[in-house]
Amino acid sequence: MATLDTLDDATAAAAFRRLVLHLQHRNDAENIDLMGLAGFCRNCLADWVMEADGAMNRDEARELIHGMPAAEWKAKYQSEATPEQLSRMKASVALNQHHP
Repeated sequence: MATLDTLDDATAAAAFRRLVLHLQHRNDAENIDLMGLAGFCRNCLADWVMEADGAMNRDEARELIHGMPAAEWKAKYQSEATPEQLSRMKASVALNQHHP
């Protein structure tokens, strides 16, 4: 059985780039909804990129993932979160507690 440790870097990088392009294309999938479903969103991915890079700051990483400055993306595509969305997000993020 294949594990992440056996996945070569070129394949992982290609899949990562495809994921980022998919998220940039699907701007209708708001971060709050991604968080409610998976406890993960574009900003989380940007934070992981920033941490892995070590030299990139949060704004640079978010611009890379969003395909534009995060404030611009937020103004264009993000609506005000409803109480229901916030509740789903909180419950979903709680499930992340034991994941690296």
